[in-house]
Amino acid sequence: MTDLTNCTATTLLALYRSGQASPTEVTQAVLARIERLNPVLNAFCHLAPEEALAAAAASTERWRRGEPCGALDGVPVSVKDLILAKGWPTRRGSRTVDPVQPRDVDAPATARLREAGAVILGKTTTPEFGCKGETNSPLTGITRNPWNTDKTPGGSSGGTAAAVAAGLGPIGIGTDGAGSVRIPAAFCGNFGLKPSFGRVPAFPLSPFGTVAHLGPHSMSVADAALMTNVLKQPDPRDWTSLPYDPTDYTVGLNDGIRGLRVAWSPTLGYARGVHPEIASACASSVEVLAQLGARVDVVDPGFEDPLEITTGMWFVGAAAIWDTLSAEQRAVADPDFAAQAVLGQAISSTELMRLTARRIALGTLMRQFMTRYDLLVTPAVAVPAFDAKPAGHQPMTPETMLGWTPFSYPFNLTQQPACTIPCGLTQDGLPIGLQIVGPMFGDALVLRAARAFESAVPIVRPGGF
Repeated sequence: MTDLTNCTATTLLALYRSGQASPTEVTQAVLARIERLNPVLNAFCHLAPEEALAAAAASTERWRRGEPCGALDGVPVSVKDLILAKGWPTRRGSRTVDPVQPRDVDAPATARLREAGAVILGKTTTPEFGCKGETNSPLTGITRNPWNTDKTPGGSSGGTAAAVAAGLGPIGIGTDGAGSVRIPAAFCGNFGLKPSFGRVPAFPLSPFGTVAHLGPHSMSVADAALMTNVLKQPDPRDWTSLPYDPTDYTVGLNDGIRGLRVAWSPTLGYARGVHPEIASACASSVEVLAQLGARVDVVDPGFEDPLEITTGMWFVGAAAIWDTLSAEQRAVADPDFAAQAVLGQAISSTELMRLTARRIALGTLMRQFMTRYDLLVTPAVAVPAFDAKPAGHQPMTPETMLGWTPFSYPFNLTQQPACTIPCGLTQDGLPIGLQIVGPMFGDALVLRAARAFESAVPIVRPGGF
């Protein structure tokens, strides 16, 4: 009597292996749940039920023969609508994007998922061009949080996070340019991983440059490790992608963290206004890490708030996109994106080079800091999920854009692997996330530490659905 929509990918694979469930049964259950809940949550902007059922039927036959084709054979998965999927429109959350477009290619992440046998359900919502940490847009409207539908799921991978949290598929692929996997994972109570830059190839590359990573949302750490194994295969279309990585991220996942050197930084030395319940829950979580055998020091890395670097570079990227739009397209753009473009137009090439130099200095500092510590731990986000509102509900400034998530964007600038793992609930029943940051290319270590914490503090699923 297992609720198949509440099973992790790892559990589903075990059920397929034992013959206790089939990919067709699971896909039917997930699609029925999507039909019931998506009108409330608005997590999916494009669904392909017939294609999903056909893929599930083929997977069911492979499992019947005992010949699964890959590591995710038969597992339902969602893809954020910034990522190309063959045969489907990629609207990027924007009314400026023509729905009539070439649909003849998969992005690397989508291609790897198909090769692994995953059942791709559809595309999930994103703000226009992934431009903010909440998920709303003139194209798709407001996406809502399964824990409390008055609240935002965060962004920009808010549709993916909401889908995973609500049982609309156990895993999903998102993007993270300033926290866009980790913010919604924290707000929705999921596990979210931003791998080292280049570990998951991208095509086309983000217009916002070398801060944008692709990574998994999942119900469990083991699911994310399994998904990373699939996504990390190199792709020649991405000139920034890393060489072949033979690591199996599921191996050693349960080896624990005894003896690891952990830096605990409650504010990174500059964050103000961290919600007291978040501060308390994260401090208690660090005590759990110590009880698991980690050697914990309370220490800040020693850098100033890089908000100006992040938003400056981001706004220049927005301006570059804006320059390609016609007057008619600009008239239907998200007012938040339009405001970012205006701010970007005011940044000179000299100022951009100075921001780049400051980014390099930050990256150098963190490379050196991580020679003294195996991991850096912080809160994931400074505030719980806030009210879900339409696009343009407040003036666009660096502070309104990202000031409430001071822990996420530094590690896009440094390109380090970082994850969010749930670590408690507020008194209002909203999820709280803990961030674990590793050294560059230390993705396996981040996953191992997250799994150790998960073994002591299991991830809680939202009720009410």
